[in-house]
Amino acid sequence: MFSCFSLTGADLTTDRLVLRPWSGTETAAVLADLRPAHWAADFPAEGDRVIAGFVAGTPHARGEFGQRQIVERASGLVVGAVGLFWPPADGCLEIGYGVVPSRRGRGYATEAARALVEFARTAPGVHTVCARVDASNPASGRVLEKAGLECRGSDGEQATFRTPAPPGR
Repeated sequence: MFSCFSLTGADLTTDRLVLRPWSGTETAAVLADLRPAHWAADFPAEGDRVIAGFVAGTPHARGEFGQRQIVERASGLVVGAVGLFWPPADGCLEIGYGVVPSRRGRGYATEAARALVEFARTAPGVHTVCARVDASNPASGRVLEKAGLECRGSDGEQATFRTPAPPGR
């Protein structure tokens, strides 16, 4: 099986990115509105602030199958966040992601999502990865499709995506 990431310690590494678990220091910096030098100029975006609050209040969000920062390998800068919302519900684990505007259009969201989807399917009790996307954000739906998820429907406000069931299920 082709693997689009390698696991080094807690980090997932792809061709151009490192997906690193949020540390307590990083979380506190976002919440305190501090600006470490290793962040892209437009990090954190509003969604990153929401995730930092979630990580701060949810102990398992920093676990192996939790939330991660997206680090651009070439520059070492944090350029977004990607994560899994543990624990799975009935074998389905939800994914979310965001890349700062200055790094959009480079395929980073797809690369990060693809690696995390593959990694999520190694989690105990997980057979499906799912996501919800605002109907007003079709680019995010394309990212999920490139990451191996299929659109399963829309209520006009949000579309639901899931990985196909493995053979024999």
